[in-house]
Amino acid sequence: MSQVNLVEKKADELPGVNARTSTTKLSKAKAIVFKITLVTALAISASTYFVKRPLNGSTVGTLENGVDLCPQVDELVPEKNGVIWESLQNVYSTEEFKTRAIDWLGGAVRIPTETFDDMGDVTEPVWEKFLPLHDYLKDSFPLLHSNLELTKVNTYGLLYVWKGSNSTLKPLLLAAHQDVVPVLETTIDEWQHPPFSGYFDGESLWGRGSCDDKSGLIGIMSAIESMLENGFKPTRTVVIASGFDEELHWHVNIEYRFKGASSLATEMIERFGENAFAMLLDEGSGYGEVYGRAIAVPAIAEKGNVNVQIKVTSPGGHSSLPPPHTSIGMLAELLVQYEKNPFETHLTRGSPTYRNAQCMAQYAPGVSSSLKEHMLHAEHCDEALRAAEEELFKDRTFMSLVGTTQAIDLVDGGVKVNALPEQAWAIVNHRISTESSIAATKMRDIELLKSLANDFNLSYTAFGSYVSNEDAPSYGTLTLSTAFGDGLEPAPVTPSGEDAAPFRLLSGTIKAAYNSHRNISGSDAIIVSPGIMSGNTDTRFYWKLTDHIFRYGHLEAAGGGSLPSGVHTVNEAISIDGFVGMIGFYTTLVLNVDESSLP
Repeated sequence: MSQVNLVEKKADELPGVNARTSTTKLSKAKAIVFKITLVTALAISASTYFVKRPLNGSTVGTLENGVDLCPQVDELVPEKNGVIWESLQNVYSTEEFKTRAIDWLGGAVRIPTETFDDMGDVTEPVWEKFLPLHDYLKDSFPLLHSNLELTKVNTYGLLYVWKGSNSTLKPLLLAAHQDVVPVLETTIDEWQHPPFSGYFDGESLWGRGSCDDKSGLIGIMSAIESMLENGFKPTRTVVIASGFDEELHWHVNIEYRFKGASSLATEMIERFGENAFAMLLDEGSGYGEVYGRAIAVPAIAEKGNVNVQIKVTSPGGHSSLPPPHTSIGMLAELLVQYEKNPFETHLTRGSPTYRNAQCMAQYAPGVSSSLKEHMLHAEHCDEALRAAEEELFKDRTFMSLVGTTQAIDLVDGGVKVNALPEQAWAIVNHRISTESSIAATKMRDIELLKSLANDFNLSYTAFGSYVSNEDAPSYGTLTLSTAFGDGLEPAPVTPSGEDAAPFRLLSGTIKAAYNSHRNISGSDAIIVSPGIMSGNTDTRFYWKLTDHIFRYGHLEAAGGGSLPSGVHTVNEAISIDGFVGMIGFYTTLVLNVDESSLP
């Protein structure tokens, strides 16, 4: 069996690679990853900026000595569009609208749109499962489909354009994906209600995609349909981009890559140009109680990733006459070298995770007094920064988000108990810090294994270049290479400082939507803190469209920061009250962006 086939075989067999079709174990793990994203909320300094009316930049609280580590904006209620906003908030609070929301989302959930890693090209009939969803959207949102221009991209990608009256303004881009992770046949009996029933139990709506991400797609469309019903005509163009393969693992099916958001990105660049959008909002974490404080966490960055294969070869033979080290034995030593030497990780001033600590220190009552003190002085004192780092890194979750990580996920070697293995290999998955790169990660791996390659007298090649002397005699070979593609660089960090008008607008919008849904007012009910995604969304294809990319879903997370129940596993469900709140959030965002002075 060839090396490629061996890798593909392992990809089919092991949940660490093909989790979404082979087991619920990694599905639960991914939910935990998203929980980490919210629990480790990131805060960042921000000052004043202007929309068409000034945004008050006053803070909702400072530390005892008056230092403000994490400035907050006031809630941002639409003014020019205030009448329609107020009217819609009243509509959204009615039982009649709640029933509509149940029907809208339930109908979408009842249309299975599972994607699997082996579905092939979009010309294959298996992709036709998206056509009933498209028909459903057209029937359910008639005003949207009669007022917005729809282009189908690569057959199943949906690109809607709601043209504004002022074509000189950059559009708002809203994204959500149509596909859902598969439901394993062996887990169907574990569901309290059938996974594609869209069942409403009086409080929550059940089914695959109810949270990830049909609530996003239907939430956006529900908001626009409602605004159209109330006669709203936008000044600024609004674009909806909906892909169909976000849940796929391209590293398993190299030939497929991505065809949904990737094709939509190409279409939008051709139609609108690079950096053509005022801001972009896609799926992401929401809000919840963190260390005793309600905090919303729009993600402003995503970690990168690269898979590195370590392959060792050596002479074969009969196992009754073994050498001091077999290929498997040498590989084992190399892997131990990895685990003995994790990436050096430090908290860096100005990084998203540093701002996280600043925000938590200022607003979260559950943070220790010593950490508050360290963070108060960390900006100008190295000793305080290192002390804060030491305390923060006691939480390995936080430490993992700060630095580049490594995980040995695949290993293979040997074919028979009486035959010396002629080769053995393993694959290490790296999640790359926002302050690092693929090149830096590769260089560190190369240096890490140099001494052992020399000890074992292995000819060493890494990523296509010789590390050792190519002409020197050797016992075997050590080869490092990328596996399952070339990797993905960390996403550009979205601006969130004093000149970052889109972030401040989003922050004020989150507060206004949060307050309106609870019939409260003020700017201290919820804190907004930038966050980071350890995983990747469809926004990986949209980097050229705008510098202002946010990943946020405005859904309350149970348990202090996890995703809602059942995401990527059994019993996925969404609170209908929370879903109505999402519709209110999308409405508020569209209206606020529409009357803003963003470019």
